[in-house]
Amino acid sequence: MHSNKDNLEVLFEDNHLVIVNKKAGDIVQGDKTGDKPLSEVVKEYIKEKYNKPGEVFLGVVHRLDRPTSGVIIFARTSKALERLNKMLREKTISKTYWAIVKNLPKKEKDTLISFLKKNPKNNKSNVFLKETEGSKKAVLHYALIKKLDNYSLLEIDLETGRHHQIRAQLSSIGSPIKGDLKYGATRSNKDGSIHLHARKIAFIHPVSKENISLEAPIPDEVIWNACV
Repeated sequence: MHSNKDNLEVLFEDNHLVIVNKKAGDIVQGDKTGDKPLSEVVKEYIKEKYNKPGEVFLGVVHRLDRPTSGVIIFARTSKALERLNKMLREKTISKTYWAIVKNLPKKEKDTLISFLKKNPKNNKSNVFLKETEGSKKAVLHYALIKKLDNYSLLEIDLETGRHHQIRAQLSSIGSPIKGDLKYGATRSNKDGSIHLHARKIAFIHPVSKENISLEAPIPDEVIWNACV
């Protein structure tokens, strides 16, 4: 189910920010599909809630892949947008993801370092062990947090934010994310989602300087529910 302003799940909101729990299938920013992006839904929500005439300002700070769910930040002022962009570049926004994978990784905890190269033809990232032309270094840390009968739940902290990074790197160690056909899962999820969820975000508010730490509830789905 895609978001509209009536089922939008807002996790935090003030004059400068609005942070929502994106549903799988929502697209963050407009693209060639022409589907209505989450940014437009959030704009409508603000316009209606605060009775704003004219155009509503909303800055897209970062993105999540369409089939992924979880926490996403939008900026309501250009000042907040500028500062958040800087924080992203300086890596002072901490993001933690949850992924449900089919094959248990060999190690319960590990740091994966590889080089990713985006192939625009199939919108996919290829993983290399050594630096190759046009590749970018990708670093993530994962830890096993729960074993289910057929799946495992991993918690992932990203050090870099590359195109499809978590999906490509987990696939490269033989543990593709559930439902992620593009990266080696054997079956898709009925709703087109993949079992990757941006679970937590922590940062210092760009304007008020307070500590913001948020957790996005997981999708209401059988295997996700078995994890909590």
